[in-house]
Amino acid sequence: MFLGLRTIIYPAADLPAAKAWFAELLGHGPYFDEPYYVGFDVGGYELGLQPAETAGGSPVTYWGVPDADAGLKRLLDHGAEPHSEVAEVGGGIRVAVVRGVEGHLVGVIENPHFRPKG
Repeated sequence: MFLGLRTIIYPAADLPAAKAWFAELLGHGPYFDEPYYVGFDVGGYELGLQPAETAGGSPVTYWGVPDADAGLKRLLDHGAEPHSEVAEVGGGIRVAVVRGVEGHLVGVIENPHFRPKG
């Protein structure tokens, strides 16, 4: 089911400060920069920042799947609790999040544009 790690999104209490810190750390700015989301390309993978009030209290790691609906169903069938339903987030990218058996957030992402850098 999982194709590999794709994205991690960190909640940011101070989005501009978090953006500046990661830009300095990574040595480059974000490729996507809006008040609701900042995205950095790190070796073809996504490091995202969202305002804490939008993202919630903990990071979410997204696992790539060929079909977000099937991925969500499989997680729920294996005891996960729903957190957010499958949603289109733009460009044909679809995501969903569950709360795993230990309470942590686990996301699935169907991204037809994902091309890891080798």
